[in-house]
Amino acid sequence: MLSQKTFSQFPGTSQLSLHELSRQLYADQQQRWPMLAGGVTALRNVQTRTIDCGTFSVRLQYNPKRIVSTGASVDAASIKERKCFLCEGHLPPEQQGVLYKEKFLILCNPMPIFSEHFTISHIDHIPQSIEEQILSFLSLAKDLSPHYSVFYNGPKCGASAPDHMHFQAAPAGLIPVEQEIYAHKKVKKNLNGITVSSLERYGRSVIVLEGKSKQEIELTFLRLTAAMRNIMKTNEEPMMNVVGSHQNESWRLIVFVRSKHRPSVYFNEGERKVLISPASVDIGGLVVTPVEKDFRTADAALITEIYEEISVSGETLSKIIEKL
Repeated sequence: MLSQKTFSQFPGTSQLSLHELSRQLYADQQQRWPMLAGGVTALRNVQTRTIDCGTFSVRLQYNPKRIVSTGASVDAASIKERKCFLCEGHLPPEQQGVLYKEKFLILCNPMPIFSEHFTISHIDHIPQSIEEQILSFLSLAKDLSPHYSVFYNGPKCGASAPDHMHFQAAPAGLIPVEQEIYAHKKVKKNLNGITVSSLERYGRSVIVLEGKSKQEIELTFLRLTAAMRNIMKTNEEPMMNVVGSHQNESWRLIVFVRSKHRPSVYFNEGERKVLISPASVDIGGLVVTPVEKDFRTADAALITEIYEEISVSGETLSKIIEKL
């Protein structure tokens, strides 16, 4: 079955880079898979607008096709009742991917937020956990660089398939935080060549790790998750979203530290309900609104309230950094 779903392999006999193979896949799949072609066409017609929140701004994207992901039921009972849409045996007949290091399948996302949007699914049905797959995350960031960034949604932080390990990828720089980081970054400490920073006056709790050593950035990330687990008093994977990239021989991990999955307004009834369920892209500054009402009425006060509610406090963030 896997061989039938493999468009190409990396590394393989081809001399093409991973980003070149991924672009070939995206072009081919638009020709062969009507669902993706429809998603790409719909993306060209999405509306966007910018909201000034004072010390930061966000961009809203009205994208009706994303309602499946934004409104996904991710409780244990719902997951148990449905087929896993990331398992190769349940993929649409037309869908193929790039097999990455015999471990992950790079697939085109049929409901894209970006002009090129990939879901990078583990070939085995194992739970979402970046701590166990951090080396693969770092490798993907490097092998897809400098054209794509990789991002991760925790099992309780926006992943619509928390039962199946996966990352996502999009053109580098299109998640606003990737560009805005320079205006808000404040270095807190240096650990074995890895710079640890926070983002000040950004409305969210963010820790940034940067460094040239793959081994050291892996160890620092695992130290960070251990500190988060300790301070946040949990035995589970700490709630987080991660945006990773590799440029100028250096890795950068932008870690959003979360306190909850969905904001209170998500659970309101009737017209008071706001269907915003923040994952990496949304908390990174591109807020996807699949409902037109929300796109029209969302304002700075609402966005600021949502970000504050789903993030840990500044005090908690400081304790985590101190624990490092």
